[in-house]
Amino acid sequence: MKSFYLTVWLLLAFCTAALAQVPATRLNLDFEQVNQPAKQPRGWVSPGTDGYWMAADSVVRHGGRYALRLQSQGPRPDKSFGVARVTVPVNFQGKAIKLTGFMKTQNVQDGYAGLWLRVDGEASTLAFDNMSKQNVHGTTDWQAYTITLPLGEQAETLVLGGILPGSGTMWLDDLVLTVDDQPLAQARPKVAQLFKADLDTAFRAGSRIKLDNLTQQQVENLAVLGRVWGFVKYYHPAVARGEYNMDAAMLRVLPQVLKSENAAKRNQVLSTWLTGFGPVPACASCREPAPDSLRLQADLAWLQDKKQLGDALSKQLEYLRQNRNQGKHYYVRSAPGTGNPLFEHEYAYATPETPDAGLRLLSLYRYWNMIAYFFPYRYANGEDWQRVLPEFIPQFASAGTPEQYRLRALALIARIHDTHANIYGNDKVLGNYLGRYYAPVQVRFVEGQAVVTDYYNAALGAATTLQKGDVVLAVAGVKVSDMVKARQPLTPASNEPTQLRNISKNLLRGATEQVELLVRRDGRDFPVTISRYLPKELNLAVDTGTPSPIAPAWQLLPNNIGHLKLGTIHQAQLPEIMEAAKNTKGLVIDIRNYPSEFMVFALSQYLLAQPTKFVRFSRPVITYPGMFERIPGPTLAAGKGTAYAGKVVILVNELSQSQAEYTTMAFRTVPGAKVVGSTTAGADGNVSFITLPGNISTAISGLGVYYPDGRETQRVGIVPDVAVAPTIRGIREGRDEVLEKAVQLIEQP
Repeated sequence: MKSFYLTVWLLLAFCTAALAQVPATRLNLDFEQVNQPAKQPRGWVSPGTDGYWMAADSVVRHGGRYALRLQSQGPRPDKSFGVARVTVPVNFQGKAIKLTGFMKTQNVQDGYAGLWLRVDGEASTLAFDNMSKQNVHGTTDWQAYTITLPLGEQAETLVLGGILPGSGTMWLDDLVLTVDDQPLAQARPKVAQLFKADLDTAFRAGSRIKLDNLTQQQVENLAVLGRVWGFVKYYHPAVARGEYNMDAAMLRVLPQVLKSENAAKRNQVLSTWLTGFGPVPACASCREPAPDSLRLQADLAWLQDKKQLGDALSKQLEYLRQNRNQGKHYYVRSAPGTGNPLFEHEYAYATPETPDAGLRLLSLYRYWNMIAYFFPYRYANGEDWQRVLPEFIPQFASAGTPEQYRLRALALIARIHDTHANIYGNDKVLGNYLGRYYAPVQVRFVEGQAVVTDYYNAALGAATTLQKGDVVLAVAGVKVSDMVKARQPLTPASNEPTQLRNISKNLLRGATEQVELLVRRDGRDFPVTISRYLPKELNLAVDTGTPSPIAPAWQLLPNNIGHLKLGTIHQAQLPEIMEAAKNTKGLVIDIRNYPSEFMVFALSQYLLAQPTKFVRFSRPVITYPGMFERIPGPTLAAGKGTAYAGKVVILVNELSQSQAEYTTMAFRTVPGAKVVGSTTAGADGNVSFITLPGNISTAISGLGVYYPDGRETQRVGIVPDVAVAPTIRGIREGRDEVLEKAVQLIEQP
């Protein structure tokens, strides 16, 4: 029994990691706020646990209009459990946290029902209780229960809710959180820790540094500074303690490095600068990790390049590597439960839109080093990342307008070939560069050509006279092929199909309300002028491949074949859907979209007859930046009932990204399953966000994701077992050729 509850605790930690937190002021602890049409309490999540579903219940309740119901449904694998939870940031202080609430149960067997509460620190759980010792089971009426845990100064997050490691039904209602027996709303705010680095604000308004007409020697000097600065930032114990603002430290030494006449003088400047951070004590615990525990080694050969660094500086840096920081870090930490990097205390320098030359160089240094030390797929960039830094120094130095700066940043971001990486948010500068107006027709690349595939607005699309299957040859007099060639270096993506996917979204976008196109239809080329519109008049979500939220997730195709679309499915629908599907000849799981809910564990229980491994991970070692360690992935559990007996076919294409790819990896483990379609987006792993000067927001895949045998997913994507892509003729005829192929495979004897 002890091992079972340990399993529950570990799974709860995994399921709640890296998920959005609900501010304490907006907690829905009485469940009166309900998301429609899913009928689930707003802000509450039931992670992908097998055989359970969560709902807002308006019939059985303790107070108000709704209670939360957590119920087992269908086959329940051994050691599975249901959980409903909400995550709360600890932005308050106190000695103890108390969760009180009412619970009712019905026919709870083979386990228990309970409230649960967990207090998490930066990277570990500090306290946990799930009422397992109270062993509430069977059928019980509404009764109040309480969990009290120590809060502690290290607490950063609370995770709480209901847990059902058994069959049956439980209800929760009227939960209350108190701190030291006072309402949460009255708790004293937590006083943020103030670091010395926070007090150094000398360059918040700009650096006043110019980088005009750089010589080759100056570019080399700045490249060495960027490498040394990043290494000191992530390795030096004093920096890790928050004693130094590394932005300011770099900008102070930059003028001396810039004017150094040769490598020897530059290295002397940097050696003196490094000494100024104070002595580094010997580190007794700094050992080299076992090679077989690592997925990626740190790229630190340059530390021993005495020809470039000189003997003294090289020895200083090598000593720092051997006696690196081993505690918390001011600038980066691991996400609880998952381990992808969370970058902290990175000032945005939000105004002006174009940071001055010194801050632009800081932007380059910040991003380049984050990739060098914390990007799990650095090795898959296709080039030596060390060479990228000196290449971009003159580009960032000369990017003197808001548009130039953002385009240089996009070009840099594109060099890591990660579909998760881009410039996000409502960036007005890029918005104006691309244009405010959109054509009402969707264009996608099919058979290497830009083809009209859908309308963003049925009436406005039809008014253009463009038809599905039309090929766009030129936009405003510029050939589409030339547009693609010009935009590829500025379009971050893991592979070419996804890059073309992203280019196509903005292909017909522009600054004017009308645009002239050259179009080919039935072998005839002709010009057509179409109107463009503001986004509010169009449904641009068509680009994601996700159908309308009210579209059915399940349908029965001719010849007794099921079609399940993950873009609109809810876990609560699964028992009914799989009951309808159990006698079908085959099941088509359509993941040419982003799943509306996390379905990996909930759906796999209906498809697998035995536990199955499907994934493994790598995560950064924060105490040895640049190193990535191997960690095992979860196991798919099998359901207690008979596994689905029909054929399983999974549909994917370039719209299948991240969670969709992870989901496909899981479902393709079903015996005999076939993946049909085209290569996916090739961006898998938890996302880590980055802020650059000028308030630029970007991101990376922060966790490495691999098949159990170590095969790649990043850039490669999910490679189909049967490659099928739409054709221009098929689009013109209104056919779904990928789905047709899936049906054909199922119908084959």
